[in-house]
Amino acid sequence: MTEPTTVLVPARADHAALAALDLPCYAVRRDGVVRLTNRRPPGRVLAEVGPLPPDRLGSAEFRRRHGVRLAYHAGAMAAGIASTDLVAALAGAGCLASFGAAGLPAEAVESALRRLGTLIPGLPFAANLVRGAAEARTVDLYLRAGVRCVEASGFAAPTPDLVRYRVSGLRDDHGGRTATAHRVIAKVSRPEVAALFLAPPPADLVTALVAAGQVTAAQARLAAATPLADDITVEADSGGYTDRRPLSALLPAVLRLRDALGSPVGVGAAGGIGTPDAVAGAFATGADYVVTGSVNQSCREAGTSPAVRRLLAGAGVTDFGTAPAADRFEHGVEIQVLHRGTRFPARARRLYELYRAHPGVEAIPARDRAELERDVLRRPVEDVWQEVVSFFTGRDQPLLDRAARDPKLRMALVFRWYLGKAARWATSGDLDRAEDYQIWCGPAVGDFNDWARGTYLADPDRRGVADVARHLMAGAAYATRVWQLRLAGVPLPAECREYRRSSLLRE
Repeated sequence: MTEPTTVLVPARADHAALAALDLPCYAVRRDGVVRLTNRRPPGRVLAEVGPLPPDRLGSAEFRRRHGVRLAYHAGAMAAGIASTDLVAALAGAGCLASFGAAGLPAEAVESALRRLGTLIPGLPFAANLVRGAAEARTVDLYLRAGVRCVEASGFAAPTPDLVRYRVSGLRDDHGGRTATAHRVIAKVSRPEVAALFLAPPPADLVTALVAAGQVTAAQARLAAATPLADDITVEADSGGYTDRRPLSALLPAVLRLRDALGSPVGVGAAGGIGTPDAVAGAFATGADYVVTGSVNQSCREAGTSPAVRRLLAGAGVTDFGTAPAADRFEHGVEIQVLHRGTRFPARARRLYELYRAHPGVEAIPARDRAELERDVLRRPVEDVWQEVVSFFTGRDQPLLDRAARDPKLRMALVFRWYLGKAARWATSGDLDRAEDYQIWCGPAVGDFNDWARGTYLADPDRRGVADVARHLMAGAAYATRVWQLRLAGVPLPAECREYRRSSLLRE
């Protein structure tokens, strides 16, 4: 005989049972009605799910390695947007966060590291390291300051200074294991690059460091059996530089590579992580940890202006586009930015069109040049060039010498002036240049805004990074329990599936 249709009647008790993440949850049918409870009752149990507090999501090894409670990492946002306040708030909440040191002068980074030592003494944090001209100086600074973890971004291959940081922290713990005082989290978007970080540092680079007296022979021996990275963050459709690859394809590819090699390196998921469902999906796919970025920039601790935070808090999932990158302008490399509320993407693309079409500024037609000086630069090209000369004098004289002989390069440097200024106008909140704000971000923040609508988190002045982390992780645990019950055939209605309606979502 066919059993009667069962219906789950949504009630506060059902929400409370799902939201009690530290307790098991049972689906019980009585008189044709399914209810949820945390106590195993007499009678028939349709399905049950075990306790799933947020601190059980992801990899226990990641949490142990970094000394955190949650498998949650807030990635670095350059120029101090991932500020000391942001890092400190997340460290206090049991999360790992990276200070956005890239693009800051050395004295500002040193000051920030000292402040973190005062704000969160003894708590773990990371600082970002980017490949480029300042890499060696940054590694020197981190070694002097005792920075224990770096988030390495933009590395297509190992470099001598990244290897120096890693290997100089290796020690024999005299128990048959290698102690790693300098941890590396590598951000990658290609499996072949991930493979380089899953392997030990290149032997030729380590040999050269030994010869230069920068690492010891004992450390070199340990390096031969130690992966270059402790963790690899697989970066999909993120803000700023991005290959815009789908996480659902890229993450499994890197996980298969890691497992095929039998590597102990952790693999995390970044790009598009902005809601509890996205977090839960990343963990369900096999991520050891999740990484957030764009959503943190909309929080009150971010080192950007209130005007930018308001723009981000009002963005939808389709309000993002691409624009030329300032430091790789000539190569046509693009970054992902917010386009709602700013004309920066269109203006930046126009600059690249002019660059491609003309051998120098002098060759730009008079009408186009007038428009350029009136609407984009807001000053004569000659005045901008003088600012460029002042900036690079003493910093990169060979570049200026080449530009003096190459009109195309001079034009590129003038256009890069606008691109660089646009980012600073945004972080400083220059209202006179509001339509030129360059805001690196991706659709994850739009997804978060849609999810947070109608809650206290919709207000950027009440949106704190620790609260966002707490709700993303608790919501992911809640969503996972919902999925487990639904896979078992429990007919959960929409009202019960929404974490936002549970008692967990409170300030």
